[in-house]
Amino acid sequence: MAGFINYVTASFTELKEHVTWTSWPEAQRLTILVAVFSIIFALAIWGIDTVFSGVIEQYFEWIKS
Repeated sequence: MAGFINYVTASFTELKEHVTWTSWPEAQRLTILVAVFSIIFALAIWGIDTVFSGVIEQYFEWIKS
């Protein structure tokens, strides 16, 4: 149990004294940047999926005939 307490204490010390936190405006800017790129990436994946789905559908229609 003492090992766990030492680990938690050392972790809090590390967070308080050695970690450099970004400023609030920088964190907001980076959050918006990640959200925008996530939306763009999701739309790109959706578009590729739609195209491939149509191609596969056409392929099976062609095979059926």
